[in-house]
Amino acid sequence: MTTSDLLSWNIYQITTEATEIHGVMLRGRIRKLGLEQGFNVLCENATDEERCVRFAVLRSEDAKLVTDYLKRIISDVNITLIAEGVNNPVLSKLKVNKEDRYTL
Repeated sequence: MTTSDLLSWNIYQITTEATEIHGVMLRGRIRKLGLEQGFNVLCENATDEERCVRFAVLRSEDAKLVTDYLKRIISDVNITLIAEGVNNPVLSKLKVNKEDRYTL
């Protein structure tokens, strides 16, 4: 297997001004949306930022499905694309995705 065989994920960050997004089953709802709509999605709470959840998808069309859903259920939601084409992403702590930090 080569790195060209790996899936490339686009990472998005979900934040809000006041609405709580932890402890409200948001990650499970995003996962279920992916299952019902037939697309791959990863979702994790961020540990390096407050009031932040991140999700990753393979295609921008899938990100739009998540974004549209979130805008329907969270009035003050902000969704930002923060990284593109990341192989095997860690969503909870972005600096882990910097490959030059590690040796094997």
